[in-house]
Amino acid sequence: MLDIINSNNEKAILVAVKTPVNSRERLEEQLSELRLLAKTAGAEISEVITQDRIRPDTAYFVGKGKASELAEIAEDTGSDLIIFDDDLSPTQVRNLERVINRKILDRSGLILDIFAAHARTSEAKTQVELAQLEYMLPRLTRAWTHLSKQYGGIGTKGPGETQIETDRRIIRRRIALLKEKLRKIESLEEVKSARRKDFFTVSLVGYTNAGKSTLLNKLTNAGVLAEDKLFATLDSTTRSLEISDSVKILLSDTVGFIRKLPHHLIASFHSTLKVARDADVILHVIDISHPFFEDHIKVVNDTLEQLGLLKKRQLMIFNKIDNISGRTAIEYVSSQFPGSVIISAERGMNIAMLIQKLEEMFEKQFVEKKIRFSASSSGQIAKLRAFAEILDTKYDYEYVDVTLKVEKKHLKRIENMLNEK
Repeated sequence: MLDIINSNNEKAILVAVKTPVNSRERLEEQLSELRLLAKTAGAEISEVITQDRIRPDTAYFVGKGKASELAEIAEDTGSDLIIFDDDLSPTQVRNLERVINRKILDRSGLILDIFAAHARTSEAKTQVELAQLEYMLPRLTRAWTHLSKQYGGIGTKGPGETQIETDRRIIRRRIALLKEKLRKIESLEEVKSARRKDFFTVSLVGYTNAGKSTLLNKLTNAGVLAEDKLFATLDSTTRSLEISDSVKILLSDTVGFIRKLPHHLIASFHSTLKVARDADVILHVIDISHPFFEDHIKVVNDTLEQLGLLKKRQLMIFNKIDNISGRTAIEYVSSQFPGSVIISAERGMNIAMLIQKLEEMFEKQFVEKKIRFSASSSGQIAKLRAFAEILDTKYDYEYVDVTLKVEKKHLKRIENMLNEK
């Protein structure tokens, strides 16, 4: 994978534009998040610059005059890197690099760099590298050249090609290889997914650092890394939660979402996010102690909509109740989000209530169904036991009446079985 921010703590200037649609308080919150992102990536912050504009400049994002000012600040502070809190077009990146003569990074590039640092498994590393290269391809400038040192070597350059043309060709070839590798990974994941279809599955989603991994650990003793950091979890982790002898649930953790999550990253993490697509229920974990938690809810719901999951059954879990004082936030959440559960995963507060809600949701998945078989159909009745609970069996001379309890998702399976000759 590519190191966009070097490990030797590059000095960075953070830049944000305030438009009339954004309040000063919201801008400060977004800058606070950008600071944390930059520090997580290993950058040392030298300056934070904001500019008030009606709208971003199409050529330089901050305007040519401000770009020249940034060049002077970078020279004075010895900064190597300028990080913008919004996504920049390839044209804006090229124009800014010409004026400032420093590496320019936007929010998506910064998030990709953090994902690259946190990727542990082969799947996560492949997904992140693919997203990085697709992000980088249209943005290649002098700052990104000589990728042949990483991906090529002797024989990579074509006749008459510039270094950037060579780099583009190397990247396209690498992208094709990574996509093929991910297709193979996804085919293996399909096998795992097929095994889980007989279980009631629940997927944890939420804004980054909302406490999903802490909650998974509390419910299942999963031993998943749970840190007070952005994107501590990249790979999905699935564990079993046994509420009783008859109630068993598969719980899966997922990568945290964040505002302006790069679309390349969402596409690349297709197989990792498949656990959320296959889940019977989504647990949406929210940090109730965050001053802009409603913005976080919107970001997560917008991302779920991109993935086609917004209409899936969802239970909202407001976490970190131990980090707030007074009852104002609790009363507000209770009135605005009825049916939600307010907990502290860290301290185990109200976890019993959450488990009760999960058990209720589990039971709602089932229906009772009566089926009449011919007396000679003992083989078909035996097959039913693999995915349904036989509640009652009544025999007479010609027929067997079976009452069973089955998950709704298996009704079609029963119908197909009965239609078999």
